[in-house]
Amino acid sequence: MRIPRDAVLLRIFIGEDDKFEHKPLYEAIVLKAREQKLGGATVLRGPIGFGHSSVLHTTKILRLSADLPIVIEIVDAPDKIEAFLPVLDAMMPSGLVTLEKVQVLQYGEQRNGA
Repeated sequence: MRIPRDAVLLRIFIGEDDKFEHKPLYEAIVLKAREQKLGGATVLRGPIGFGHSSVLHTTKILRLSADLPIVIEIVDAPDKIEAFLPVLDAMMPSGLVTLEKVQVLQYGEQRNGA
């Protein structure tokens, strides 16, 4: 699989407790991205954050359910990311989705001369 140099970064902000079909939403998104043969996905868990409700979610010990912030990042060709957006929209009840133009400098196989 090859990602073009001029690509798009899809960044998805959700809560750790968000679900899709009885499984964690972040897991469902990653599995769907893999099924759609996107370049790859990374899930990042944040120790603190807040969203549109302004409720602070944190790893403080006294909290039983922190619903910590989760960020999923996916990089691929613009057309592949665009094709994934309707699938993502159907999976997410709420959250924030951003797109950025990025340049891919290295992916997969080693560069020539490396």
